[in-house]
Amino acid sequence: MKKESGDGKINRRQMLKSGLGGAFLLAGATQIGQTTGHAAEPSSALPPGSSSATTPDGMPTRPRGMNQTYMGGFAAPKLSKVRMAMIGVGARGGGHCRSFAGLQGVDVVAISDLYEDLAKKNADKIKKNGHTPKLYFGEKDAWQKMLQEVRPDVVVISTPWQDHAPMAIAAMQAGAHALVEVPLALTTDEMWQIVDTSEATKKHCMMMENVNYGRTELLFLNMIRQGLLGELLHGEAAYIHELRKQMNQVKRGTGSWRTQHYADRNGNLYPTHGLGPVAQYMNLARGEDQFRRLVSFSSPAKGRKLFAEKKFPADHKWNQLDFKGGDMSTAIIKTMLGRTIMVQWDETSPRPYDRLNLIQGTKGTMAGYPEQIAIEGVGKGHHQWAQGKEFNEIAKKHEHPLWSKMGELAKKQGGHGGMDFLMRYRIIDCLLNGQPLDQNVYEGVLWSAVGPLTEASVAQDGMPQDFPDFTRGDWRKTAPLGIIS
Repeated sequence: MKKESGDGKINRRQMLKSGLGGAFLLAGATQIGQTTGHAAEPSSALPPGSSSATTPDGMPTRPRGMNQTYMGGFAAPKLSKVRMAMIGVGARGGGHCRSFAGLQGVDVVAISDLYEDLAKKNADKIKKNGHTPKLYFGEKDAWQKMLQEVRPDVVVISTPWQDHAPMAIAAMQAGAHALVEVPLALTTDEMWQIVDTSEATKKHCMMMENVNYGRTELLFLNMIRQGLLGELLHGEAAYIHELRKQMNQVKRGTGSWRTQHYADRNGNLYPTHGLGPVAQYMNLARGEDQFRRLVSFSSPAKGRKLFAEKKFPADHKWNQLDFKGGDMSTAIIKTMLGRTIMVQWDETSPRPYDRLNLIQGTKGTMAGYPEQIAIEGVGKGHHQWAQGKEFNEIAKKHEHPLWSKMGELAKKQGGHGGMDFLMRYRIIDCLLNGQPLDQNVYEGVLWSAVGPLTEASVAQDGMPQDFPDFTRGDWRKTAPLGIIS
């Protein structure tokens, strides 16, 4: 953990922190419902009927119910076996199903999907691992019947975005921990409901941000914890991935429901892949710092309309849409300590894949795409980037212990270079051993909150939007991220 500097920032930092000691545990889908647009909401929006409040820092929040418990460092009782149910086994959910089924200590007891062929195909593929799941399909509410009949320990949710929150809430109310694809929810109203349900049921609700388990992200986390960057100042995060071809999925698949979101909403709809690692680098919502506010702007919306006109007949339903979402979304986040994070999102423009993954401190800077480091006293110093062979030589000296131990196995198992396998392995390991999960419910909602907050900022011509404090001020007592071996 980095030391405090001797400048005038000490008092402010110490005022925000309440001790940094403590151990750390790291950190398309199948169509279930119909996509509907929603209006951009104020950043401090609270569920109807609830009374608003503010933290001592002036952050919008809401009172905690009498039956609710803060879940920041929550460790559920050990499970001798993880009885797991899957909701949604399309492209992403199918990968989760097959990979989790291959882990020791997991029993996939049920699969639910709108489509019979997907449910049966994935059930057949996991038979070799000894799994005989009960199947639910054909009806939009089949998953609800599954929850009541099977009563699983854990539910994995890989469905269209608008279904994430109601399914996670129902899973926890049925006595299961919820593992949810990104983003965790679409509105701050839904996010408060998720937090309240997790706190009331004492069940985990983890948004499965796989990028936090990437080799480069783990490397940067380790180097930051070793103090090589000094005091952190600024980060840059993005998800730039040209996905226009998904619009060819008209009746089934990711494009069949995701395309409507591009038309109805204008902001950063998918912020967590780039933001999750940067938030961990900065210990946001974990003892040291917290999200404060953001501003956001969007470029003109051009690419989706042009693609639809070029690829589909004039009377096709995609050509009847009025695409409101700008092709490029750019937001700036300010933290309680005054740090800044630029967050970008673009799934439309013809350009190479990029997550930026830049983190800057008082001693240097590290970035991805390409992987590069410029740090005082490391390699050739800070006046030029260490890339390629030089980067790899530095990386070998500072490899994250988890990657050193399991990286080769993770790459063989596959899944975005091994990050998917490491994430799933860590989840099961924590559940079997009664340890806190690597990403808590508050991180999931805070990272996802960038979605509705950017929508609100864009709708108000870039006006600042405050983050709700879903922790109700308890982020100060949450153990910061450290390094596991």
